[in-house]
Amino acid sequence: MEKKIALKYGNEELILNIAEKNVLQIIESNPVIFDKTETEIIQAALEAPIGSERLADLVQQGERVCVVIPDITRAWQRTDLYLPFVVEELNRGGIRDEDILFICALGTHRPQTADEHKLLLGPKLADRFQVIDHDCQDQENLIYCGTTSFGTPVWLNKKAMECDHLVLTGGIVYHFLAGWSGGKKYVLPGISSYETVMKNHALSLNPTRGLGPHPDVRSGNDNTNLIHLDMLEAASFAKPTFLFNVVTAEGRIAGAVAGHYQAAHDKGRELIDAIDGVTIQEKADLVIASAGGSPKDVNLYQSIKTLINAREATKLGGTMIILTESPEGLGGNAEVQDMILGYDTVLEREDALRADYSISKYVGYYFCESADKFDLLLVSSLDPDLLKKANIKIVKTLDEALKLVYAKRGTDLKTHIMPHGANTLPRLV
Repeated sequence: MEKKIALKYGNEELILNIAEKNVLQIIESNPVIFDKTETEIIQAALEAPIGSERLADLVQQGERVCVVIPDITRAWQRTDLYLPFVVEELNRGGIRDEDILFICALGTHRPQTADEHKLLLGPKLADRFQVIDHDCQDQENLIYCGTTSFGTPVWLNKKAMECDHLVLTGGIVYHFLAGWSGGKKYVLPGISSYETVMKNHALSLNPTRGLGPHPDVRSGNDNTNLIHLDMLEAASFAKPTFLFNVVTAEGRIAGAVAGHYQAAHDKGRELIDAIDGVTIQEKADLVIASAGGSPKDVNLYQSIKTLINAREATKLGGTMIILTESPEGLGGNAEVQDMILGYDTVLEREDALRADYSISKYVGYYFCESADKFDLLLVSSLDPDLLKKANIKIVKTLDEALKLVYAKRGTDLKTHIMPHGANTLPRLV
């Protein structure tokens, strides 16, 4: 019997036709019960902080407060909805508007426009406050705060560090390097120097040349994840007073945590695991994963999350078919393209990455390293010749991809299907 499954591809859907007997599991997020409004969720978190007093009780009149917020690429976190409640809490504690500084945690991202700042603040705050962007390259506005036990020199935004209180806001999702976003990430990389960010992210490589990515630096891992631990240590130098983070599902706020920046984030990670951590009984011969459609598959660079999650469900040496329309091409910057196109072997790429690490290079390298360990096919609008050096096969249709896989490996392949591959993390029991 044949099974039909609709998978998002750009702004369209592709229909997967597959023998039902071959399907091990359709890996979807766990169902969420929405028994509170978004406003009720936000207020409940602020009123019952974890490991901390209420924010209003932690501040005093006359003190300066820096509120760190995400950039426009994280607009899904609904800053416009929850920031007014954070400001209300500060005002209740005696903090005047003129003593509140909003800093956008750009990390190494591009500067924001005035309109983007207004969107992040939302209509209730846009006329009351302005936002300044963190600049990781502005050495004059960075202050040295110490070096972590991992050897990362921690340079942080001077304006933020000059305030009496640091309040971290944002959202939590799985992150391919840090394990989870949110929390400590709004210090490192959020308000850190470029040098600090690159030194931290270089921990993603195995100490031994030729072994590629560090096995513990991955989505959903914390206590042995070197990048996560290094970020936590860096965040401790900043001494955040308070954290407010949201968790989203189905396009809305599904949960929120507030309080101590570490204790509250611990609880937030549990919320993400309960929604997007999906148990699997075995890895598959074949994994078919959609990034989730536009904008998650706008370019190859954005599809890295899907690839990383799909690897968790695939047997070593198995096959992955990734649906990524990528109408904007490879994406990222020139370093991504150079890493994919400029070398003949995975080891050459690894050496180049070790010599001069950047996140963009790592993303390009990870695609190539994946194609070395697995059969990797993309259903994409990309030029089929573009990734030949990386040993990545590009086809135009899902049927064509399956035809190639079945011709090479036979038709009786145990298969996992991931309709929202960028979000769901398979966890082997």
